[in-house]
Amino acid sequence: MSKGIKSLAFYVLMIALFGSLMYTIVRKGETRQPVEVVASLPDKPTGLAEGFDAFRQLLLRDVESPIAILLLQIIAILLTCRLFGWLFMKIGQPTVIGEILAGIILGPSVLGYFAPDVSDFLFREESPANINILSQFGLILFMFAIGMELDIGVVRKKLKETILISHTSTIVPFSFGMLTAYFVYDRYADHATPFLSFALFIGISMSITAFPVLARIIQERGLTKSHLGTVTLASAANGDITAWCLLAVVIAIAQAGTMLSAVYSIFFSGIYLLLMFFVIQPFLRVIGHIYHNREVIDKGMVAMMFLILICSSYLTQILGLHALFGAFIAGVIMPANIKFRKILTEKVEDVSLALFLPLFFVSTGLRTEIALLNTPELWWMCGIITVAAIAGKFGGAFLSARFVGESFKDSLYIGALMNTRGLMELVVLTIGYEMGILSPPVFVMLVLMTLVTTFMTAPLIAFIGFCFRTHTELQEKKMRLQTEGVYKVMLSFGRAGNGQIMLDVAHQMFAAQSKTLEITALHLTVSPDVNPLHTDNFEEVSFGPILYGAQKLGIPIKTRYETSINAGVDIVNVVNEENFDFLLVGAGISMSNLPADVVANRFRTFFYNRYLRFFKTPESWFYPGSLLKDKTKVFIENSSCAVGVFVNRNFVKATNVILVIASVGDLFLLDYAYTLLKSTQGSIAIVDTTSGEADAIDPKATIAHFRSTVKQSSLLPHKDIEPGLLAGYNFMLISYHTWNDVSEHRKEALQRMPSTLILSR
Repeated sequence: MSKGIKSLAFYVLMIALFGSLMYTIVRKGETRQPVEVVASLPDKPTGLAEGFDAFRQLLLRDVESPIAILLLQIIAILLTCRLFGWLFMKIGQPTVIGEILAGIILGPSVLGYFAPDVSDFLFREESPANINILSQFGLILFMFAIGMELDIGVVRKKLKETILISHTSTIVPFSFGMLTAYFVYDRYADHATPFLSFALFIGISMSITAFPVLARIIQERGLTKSHLGTVTLASAANGDITAWCLLAVVIAIAQAGTMLSAVYSIFFSGIYLLLMFFVIQPFLRVIGHIYHNREVIDKGMVAMMFLILICSSYLTQILGLHALFGAFIAGVIMPANIKFRKILTEKVEDVSLALFLPLFFVSTGLRTEIALLNTPELWWMCGIITVAAIAGKFGGAFLSARFVGESFKDSLYIGALMNTRGLMELVVLTIGYEMGILSPPVFVMLVLMTLVTTFMTAPLIAFIGFCFRTHTELQEKKMRLQTEGVYKVMLSFGRAGNGQIMLDVAHQMFAAQSKTLEITALHLTVSPDVNPLHTDNFEEVSFGPILYGAQKLGIPIKTRYETSINAGVDIVNVVNEENFDFLLVGAGISMSNLPADVVANRFRTFFYNRYLRFFKTPESWFYPGSLLKDKTKVFIENSSCAVGVFVNRNFVKATNVILVIASVGDLFLLDYAYTLLKSTQGSIAIVDTTSGEADAIDPKATIAHFRSTVKQSSLLPHKDIEPGLLAGYNFMLISYHTWNDVSEHRKEALQRMPSTLILSR
């Protein structure tokens, strides 16, 4: 008897033996139940119908339980927020706008209006309290992460350059807000709210800049390391610190009722800040120098950081400053060691952004009832508040930037970027609403102002760029004149390991030509949520192999790291705008023979054939060959330069090349083959499958001339691409048109294909 059968027999015996024992214990135990217990038990089902009825009753009871309702709410919230975030990402907007809008849609303004029964079931009266508590905890984690994102060193370094911009763009909208509050207080404020508290909150709500959203917009546009990007980020960071300190003072005054009563709150808050910056921060600085990698940052260390966070939040809450201010300060004083902050941010940010913040958006949406703005006068007032907020923030940032010497164009950009409010504004509004300072109609107006000012940022930046397009075109023309005699190659790769291989391909293909070779390596992260704090680490990982390869080859290369929403479109835009001569992209897992890619392709084909073929789903979603075809088509149809798509099949060096000529249109491949052979000193075999039809250019004569010039070339007798023909070579050159024909009609011939470069001029 085999070992497997013995194990199975033992398993069955154990189940039968101990199952019988447990059944006997239960039967014997039931005979010892008191009479009143037996009487209280429900009647046992006598059939399947009665059993199902009992199951249904239990199911309905469990569906109505508080934890089930809360979990259902979280499911609905996450799905809705992700959907709207994705939709807004597709139209070039920050995902936070979609998530804020999703919160409003799930609230009384949309779901409560059009489907009141669903809204009443999903968000019953006791539900908002549970969601609010979870969202507040999520905000504490989020503000902690925001504090860690602020690089105090950069703020100090750029303080002289940015203090005027940051403070002017805070003071001007703050004043505009207080002026607006003066005119709306009588009609729209709660009569129990003191004017000072109301005016201060309107002022602070207009002066906030959404640092996280702004940082990601700058990152997406590749401005992070530019002068404009660093000035704007430093101004926003400086302004955020100022605004949050002002908010703390405003909350203290609002809690106390008068300025004099707030003196003690402000005094003890000052002691709290001294404690954090002059006692806790020096201690944490030492910790950061010792613990700066994953190996030594254990659960105990993380627990200590969270304890500091919670204690800081608790102190500011009891001092009347709000727990979020304490979380922000706790993040600011974390060790400046960038590696330490990256590790800690990774542990905090994903959970806070993915789970808790959507709950906050819906918590805000449940308070936002747009139907409260039920008269033209209210909508006019909403428009006035929005215009005042834009004029104060945009105007203040623009004028101060011009005053310190920024160009007109950059000043417009700074004004547009600083006008972004996003999530940070909602945090301030929520605090004001919970404190009873902002009445429901005013709260709705300010939420709509938040949406408008955040939504307008991307279109406004695009409009400014359009207005200065002529200047940009002149600069590009000047750049083209300066780069004559230079052959510019852009290679774009996804996986870090592919970068070095594609560099070898580019070097072998173009190093021997007459022009100077200039290679730029581009790596895109397809995500709008990349934390700017982590980009340096991502760049180091992504470009490490290709920089090592460039050092071995002894050639200089430029590297570019950017985030993207649509990688294909962004790659094409870079190539066209910067006048590259050649675009080299990888085919990804399509046709790859790496074990992991082979398994992925096999599963994808199986899944398509088994489940989706019957629904007539586009095969390009699942078949690698079609994927490659569609991917190449995007680049070829939209790029203004030659394009090459590289299929990696264990590429090392193109020493034994096969070239496919199927038509007159493929003859341009001979120029590439000539340059390649000069570099590699290899050999090339030509497959001529052209017909004998007369043409202005005789392909056979052109091939014969090439063979007479290139001694290491030969002409194969084959008149077609046959199975097994490609097996003896380590590199193939083929045109895009011919590749499409071969991959559609002779797939079996590609089973043993070598590394391949698919070219289009």
